[in-house]
Amino acid sequence: MTAAAPHELARRLRGGDRLALSRALSVVEQGHPGAGALLAELAPHRGGAQVIGVTGPPGAGKSTLVHGLLGEWLAQGRQVAVLAVDPSSPLSGGALLGDRVRMGTHGAHPGVFIRSVASRGRQGALSPTTAGLVDVLDAAGFPLIVVETVGAGQAEVDILSLADTRIVACPPGLGDEVQALKAGILEIADVLAVTKADLPQAALTVRELRDMLQLRRPAGSGGWVVPVVATSARQGTGVDELAAAAEAHRAWAGQGHRLAGTAAAGATATAQRQASPGHPIAATDSEEGRRIGRLMAADPWVRRSGIRCLQAGPGWVELALELTAEHLNFNGSCHGGVVFTLADTAFGLAANSRGAVAAGIDAHITFQRPARAGDRLLARAEEVSRTRRLAVVRVDVRLADGRPLSTFTGTVFIAEQRHD
Repeated sequence: MTAAAPHELARRLRGGDRLALSRALSVVEQGHPGAGALLAELAPHRGGAQVIGVTGPPGAGKSTLVHGLLGEWLAQGRQVAVLAVDPSSPLSGGALLGDRVRMGTHGAHPGVFIRSVASRGRQGALSPTTAGLVDVLDAAGFPLIVVETVGAGQAEVDILSLADTRIVACPPGLGDEVQALKAGILEIADVLAVTKADLPQAALTVRELRDMLQLRRPAGSGGWVVPVVATSARQGTGVDELAAAAEAHRAWAGQGHRLAGTAAAGATATAQRQASPGHPIAATDSEEGRRIGRLMAADPWVRRSGIRCLQAGPGWVELALELTAEHLNFNGSCHGGVVFTLADTAFGLAANSRGAVAAGIDAHITFQRPARAGDRLLARAEEVSRTRRLAVVRVDVRLADGRPLSTFTGTVFIAEQRHD
């Protein structure tokens, strides 16, 4: 690809050229030399799309669910792009295309664009380039982008940091599996969809999921109340309610969250102002932002480490840290303790953002890849469940280009006293 090619490809893509869109997706997915330049050309045009993640265990009916949603959205006159992350072929390494086949009846519609992506053996239920592909589709002007993951297990929650709205598909008859799954993909759900609702065990699964949700923060406390929607492809029911639930979540939570902390966060992302030198938090008018600013200013370790707060809300926070030579270990990569410090700081701030004092009682961290001097680390902490006395917070630490670096999950005890 020549130096001028990324600019021309971006121009054609922005003009609605579907061939240019397909070419751009291939450049990014295959890691061509011009991929970085192309994404840089498209970066100012991101932020207009709601990204909806559809995940769930194997056999849950995710593709059939997406097919039904496509029909509902097309009936509303909306344009939709779908990234279907399929398992990689053990022979060719490419996508097996099973998901795309099941959505094929909508594939020829001018308002739909479907792309299958090989997972390439990647753990986490997404492919390594999914975030970049979403950016391409966003810049192409699709207002709705659906990312369907491969069959996801308990810990495969990469979709958490990518999607604005997460729909978790649950087949009937989960039984004891609800208990096994609730610490993973069920905890990240913004909407729970019980598929195959025409089967006898579907009503029991709906009740079990609703009972599980009672352990979260009670309704009326200002948070999002996760709906449980029963759907049936055979009977053609529930899909309209599911689409309405996704739209209601967009109205409540906004969109463009994956871009938070970048220069192109989109019109619906929270407005941010640059922090003054030496000050740990960007100016914000929210109550939670002011509270977190006070907590950070009172913490000498946070001040010395160079951690900055980009934005905050009730139960969540976004932090950033620029790595320097002082952050490196004897192998020349980022010291694990620095990543832990960033994740633990985000964990503590998110848990204390509501004013009540919360103290960590348990934590677990995993590392996916090394980081180097000059890298910018972004950490997003978000409550995934909350009761009167306990809360679980998940932190995703990633590089500025979206690649995951570390995952931190912790539990806090919520005391009676308050910070303010």
